[in-house]
Amino acid sequence: MNPISHLLERLLKLPTPGTRHLVVQRDLRVAMPDGAELLADRWVPRAGGDGLPTALMRSPYGRKGLFGALLARPLAERGFQVLVQSTRGGFGSGGVFDPLRQEREDGLATLDWVVKQPWFGDAMVLLGPSYLGYVQWAVADRLPPQVKAIVPQVTESGLTLEFLREDGLSLETPFGWGVQVAVQERRFALLRQRGQAKKLIQALNTLPLAQADVVAIGHRSDYIQDVLAHPADHPRWADIDHRKRVADVTVPVSSIAGWYDIFLPGQLRDFRTLQDAGRRPRLTVGPWTHAGRSDLLESTGQTLRETLEFGLAHARGEEPPERAPVRLFVMGEEAWRDFASWPPEGYAPQRFHLRSGGTLSPDAPGESAPDRYRYDPADPTPAAGGVRMAPDAGRADNAALEARADVLTYTTAVLDDDVEVIGDVSAEIFFRSSLRFADVFVRLCDVDPEGRSVNVCDGLTSLRNADEPAAVAVRLWPTAHRFRRGHRIRVQVSSGAFPRYARNPGTGEPHATAVTLRAADQEVHHDPDRPSAITLPVRRSPA
Repeated sequence: MNPISHLLERLLKLPTPGTRHLVVQRDLRVAMPDGAELLADRWVPRAGGDGLPTALMRSPYGRKGLFGALLARPLAERGFQVLVQSTRGGFGSGGVFDPLRQEREDGLATLDWVVKQPWFGDAMVLLGPSYLGYVQWAVADRLPPQVKAIVPQVTESGLTLEFLREDGLSLETPFGWGVQVAVQERRFALLRQRGQAKKLIQALNTLPLAQADVVAIGHRSDYIQDVLAHPADHPRWADIDHRKRVADVTVPVSSIAGWYDIFLPGQLRDFRTLQDAGRRPRLTVGPWTHAGRSDLLESTGQTLRETLEFGLAHARGEEPPERAPVRLFVMGEEAWRDFASWPPEGYAPQRFHLRSGGTLSPDAPGESAPDRYRYDPADPTPAAGGVRMAPDAGRADNAALEARADVLTYTTAVLDDDVEVIGDVSAEIFFRSSLRFADVFVRLCDVDPEGRSVNVCDGLTSLRNADEPAAVAVRLWPTAHRFRRGHRIRVQVSSGAFPRYARNPGTGEPHATAVTLRAADQEVHHDPDRPSAITLPVRRSPA
């Protein structure tokens, strides 16, 4: 009896395994063309494992723990042999880890090695979350015929680039990840996590930010320095961008995402690219964050079940069970629903206007004075829940945030009917600042009958001529949410969400070198000539 096997079966809601008796071959050496050797572990049934379909995961985080017990074991018990490889420069693999840049060449070489092994059969499936999903996209347009499907989870083909928009630098996630991979192999790394978290907070508050990596890890990080110095369109990032490859991917793809995941917009873009290219991809989006503890078992269970149902079927030359192409968890309704495409048909854009007195309405605004607030980057508007790699990510009570003087709120009357919102969300905010450089952050919330405000989605845009009144376009995260009858819809407007987004110093200095912080007086207009609004894809009272 294997107690871990039985526990995972129950927690992850998996089918009964074919075997619970496995062996693990450790430290297989996979030679790269330049002579570096990458290490891999092979999980296989004790009897009859050779020739089974191979599930391949390539990871920068080691081969044990989560990727061994939680992913490799359940798959090896249910029809796969599983190969977990450490990417270059980490956990015993040779070479130097240069994040994201080596995965195409090393990935293609690994695939070539796998199909030549005596234990390999005739079928392979690629899977894994985050970085482990990105490495799939890095090779997905040049897969050998033995690869029958890929299952990328909470990931996208242009990893990091969404964070580096010139009109909005996401600081916390790429900086925190750069710190994580820099310290993960240090002695007692797991025991030092709490102290490391405190160092990270101190580092994110450091000025100039170019010195923050030394505060967090004790030395320079090339990846963090690149994040701070080079926007997404800089040539430095050209080698990590695999977005152009997606349309040429012909193997079946089942993509698993989360509404509060850091990579959601890019993951939906990749899905639409495949959809528009005439492929038949599958998409599943749950109410998950990227790596939240409360989401881990549910999202991992979903990935494993999809790998078995979708990936193993294709590996065996069978059609997976019939299912709609798109399966979405509709928040508010708290239920899974099936659709034919993303975004789904039948949802029309509807503007909800910001109005005087903090109200929100489909009706156009009347004459009114602008609302004002003061933003001080020395006391930045904090991030509360939302799209983060933090313990409080995801849905959160926004009471403390909305009580701040630097956050405006606009709320509808109590809803007489359900309002269902599924698709892309955007806002147009007529804005002016006392400084040339400012940010506009917009958040959509659901307010329940008791007055509790919970965030649904949000987004930020940075401005370079903010002292001139203008309409600011803000792209929020896509969502699927039903605002229930008796609830209210709320929109927040502020000038930041730190440390998720880098605070705007107000000076125009580059983020890496800024040391001066200037407070700004902001105006949000809502009158007939400047009708600020959020646009929601709405279908009312669905059957």
